[in-house]
Amino acid sequence: MVLESREHDAGSATAPGIGGRRDEPRPPLRVALAQVAPRLDLVTNLERHLDLIQTARHNEAQLLVFPELSLTGYLLEDLVPEVALRAGSLQLASLAKAAGGMDIVLGCILESDDVRFYNAALYISAGRIAHVHRKVYLPTYGLFDEHRYMAAGDCFRRFDIGADSGASSWPAGILICEDMWHPSAAVQLARQGVDVFICPSASPGRGVTDDHGLGTARSYDAMTRTYAQLFTAYVVYCNRVGYEDGVYFWGGSRVVGPDGSVLAAAQERDEELLYCELDRAAVRRARVAYPLLRDERHDVNDAESDRIRNRRARA
Repeated sequence: MVLESREHDAGSATAPGIGGRRDEPRPPLRVALAQVAPRLDLVTNLERHLDLIQTARHNEAQLLVFPELSLTGYLLEDLVPEVALRAGSLQLASLAKAAGGMDIVLGCILESDDVRFYNAALYISAGRIAHVHRKVYLPTYGLFDEHRYMAAGDCFRRFDIGADSGASSWPAGILICEDMWHPSAAVQLARQGVDVFICPSASPGRGVTDDHGLGTARSYDAMTRTYAQLFTAYVVYCNRVGYEDGVYFWGGSRVVGPDGSVLAAAQERDEELLYCELDRAAVRRARVAYPLLRDERHDVNDAESDRIRNRRARA
């Protein structure tokens, strides 16, 4: 299947950047979102990734983002150990080599040395795995059964897009699907100074709204806009499409600007390669207009967290 490619510009590349001189503009970040329909087949998905990497490189993307578990498919259950990869696997090495100077975020089952299996998003840069986020919140309700087959991650850490390439870097953090439904996760990354939230997702269509839309689509629209505006940062949300064991995944990948406006959006249902340029000046403008991060009272939050934790320990 040939993906439709669409282009969006998030703003001028000549405006001043955060903390920089007004006569020294910092370059934008050209992002591609691969809204694809993974199969429950590692070999097929690997070939698809290699094709899309080539296409995104041809279109001069600097960062290519895939959905959650893009290399394996989502409803794995007992297949988890069979498709799990080690960090030094040949499959991941081939993707890193194919990427060249372009960075990638992709999803896979990552196996640890002590034989634990994680729903992980890998940031690959300059030919190596530069950052790993292991999904912290594993949904185990309704049609979800992740905690039965996978181990949970235990941290949210910042990394810097482009730090290994010699270009101007962007502080970023990853939230995988269910992680987004827990505001404390985004808060942890915001405290570390991220400018870009990268959110790979495998969200199935659930619920019908009054206007006959999908409840999940409406929820993620509200969530991505709210996080972007509250944390004055970009939100790059990449959801999968297609059917898997009768479950429908709705797509709706998007880039939301730091003012909460949707800058680029993929269609629901269809595969698509979506491009958008992130402008540093937009982050600066939002933080000048809404100094929410500057005014955040971390001392109060920490003190209250300590008080609640101590009270529970005494109970």
